[in-house]
Amino acid sequence: MSSVSTQPETGGSLRQGLHEGGRRLTPQRRRILELFESLGAGKHLSAEDVHHQLLDRQLKVSLATIYRTLRLLVEMGFLQELQTSNGSQFELADAEHIRHHHLVCVRCGRTEDFESEAVLNAGLKASQGFGFDLIGSSLTVRGICPQCR
Repeated sequence: MSSVSTQPETGGSLRQGLHEGGRRLTPQRRRILELFESLGAGKHLSAEDVHHQLLDRQLKVSLATIYRTLRLLVEMGFLQELQTSNGSQFELADAEHIRHHHLVCVRCGRTEDFESEAVLNAGLKASQGFGFDLIGSSLTVRGICPQCR
């Protein structure tokens, strides 16, 4: 069986990826990615959360720039996007953290990560059955958390 590929490393890869795409590594883009790197894998942030955290660090980046940069970093594979009842949340796409899935409360948006080999194996089996090369697997389970019951 083939394995799931890992996400790109940050740092030089971001600069290279932006350059190849005809884009620049602006201070704003670097600040946003560095914020996620400083928080580590598994930390989910909305665009507004990113904006507030940057302001708390006395780093000014407009909310519009944050939205554009988050989309770009998702497209490049540096961040993962998770749709919740409260909108999109983003997390660092960490090579050691790609084998996880999400449990999301549909009322408050609370998000918990979990791992499941059965889910990964099911995705691998399905992809092979249809002739796909598996590059990633993600499951989002929606429910109501104990605090919202």
